[in-house]
Amino acid sequence: MLHIDLICVGKLKENYLKDAILEYSKRLSKYCILNIVELPDEKVPSVLNDAEKQKIIYRESSNISLHIKEKSYVIALDLQGKQYSSEDFAEKMKNIALLNSHITFLIGGTLGMSKELLNNCQELISFSKMTFPHQLIRVFLLEQLFRNFKIQNNETYHH
Repeated sequence: MLHIDLICVGKLKENYLKDAILEYSKRLSKYCILNIVELPDEKVPSVLNDAEKQKIIYRESSNISLHIKEKSYVIALDLQGKQYSSEDFAEKMKNIALLNSHITFLIGGTLGMSKELLNNCQELISFSKMTFPHQLIRVFLLEQLFRNFKIQNNETYHH
């Protein structure tokens, strides 16, 4: 069975988001082994110079790197990444899973991830050119992963 890790910076605070994550995790358990790793985020001061920003990005990205399993196909969610339709994403996931038993998705902190970390990923994807809260993106990702499996298995799914 396919193993999917979701490594994300920051804790979920809102119960409605926790409920959505729990629901999609349950739904996904039919198709894959899902592991969600929540890493602490760095405190971001209200006034931030570039050097402090880079230190925060570096610390969060280094922590993410420590949790990536060897031989995993790594996909980072990044505004500069490629955008897919749900059908194209399902096709992409199918092709990745043919050659890999383990896929890791990365969601960085509010300031993003380091160039080094992004450069070490096999793929960068973006859900939109718009910026969304990182906690909400987790729900988007899990929903699209669920939709991906429904599409791959020719099962109906309309919500």
